[in-house]
Amino acid sequence: MKYFPDTLSKVNFDSIKFEECIDSVYVQPKRITYIENGKKKIWDIINSHDSVSILLYHQDFDSFVIVRQFRPAIYLKNQDGYTYELCAGLIDKEGKSIEQIATEEILEECGYQINPQRLHKIITFYTSTGISGSKQTIFFAIITQKDKLTQGGGIDDECIEVLFLSLKNAKQFINDDSIIKTSGLVYAIKWYLDNFTKEIKC
Repeated sequence: MKYFPDTLSKVNFDSIKFEECIDSVYVQPKRITYIENGKKKIWDIINSHDSVSILLYHQDFDSFVIVRQFRPAIYLKNQDGYTYELCAGLIDKEGKSIEQIATEEILEECGYQINPQRLHKIITFYTSTGISGSKQTIFFAIITQKDKLTQGGGIDDECIEVLFLSLKNAKQFINDDSIIKTSGLVYAIKWYLDNFTKEIKC
């Protein structure tokens, strides 16, 4: 089934090369040693930022607003690298609440401006427990065209495509194994389909 237009962006795969990562502002490799049940163990981990993501339901279009972007780590696994995801970002802005960061990500990536009070928390959980153990919080918000402020697409050199996934196709989309998508996106849409009530107001 076709969910989105054919005019999606594509990385120049011939330009891709891998090199050693000597330093990074985003991840710091560490090695931990410990004793468990009398046996010494060693484990390599990555210390990384926690994150926030947002399931956006567009009331006027009866659709979820999701994003598509190139993820180098996914490319390493499948030589494609494009994933469908929730609007999301790192929790790395000192002095700002997680809700404030979430609304900033909504504006930067998707172009909609909303008040933090309109966010409904879905869940907080740990991801990549074998390598980083970072924590992610998922919010939900209802938006309309009245909230539209910019085209979105990210800031600086980000290349984020904003897409509309119709509610009627959402269940088939998240169950389609041919589509590369994040676990957060799948969980959030399942949550909506299973638990959404009219008590959550725009």
